[in-house]
Amino acid sequence: MNTQRAQEIVESPDMVDVTYNGRPIYIQRVDEQNETARIFPLGQPENEQEVPLANLKEH
Repeated sequence: MNTQRAQEIVESPDMVDVTYNGRPIYIQRVDEQNETARIFPLGQPENEQEVPLANLKEH
């Protein structure tokens, strides 16, 4: 996923179907400089992680 699209998803009021390693996730924020995103699996906000944007897939 590119940085611009990830940021659009973060700012969108709508829930967008995005996965990381096949698991549905929520994007909390995007680090444009490092091309990473702070995410967590849906329903598991305690499992936050920083991942490369390239590994996120929009469905």
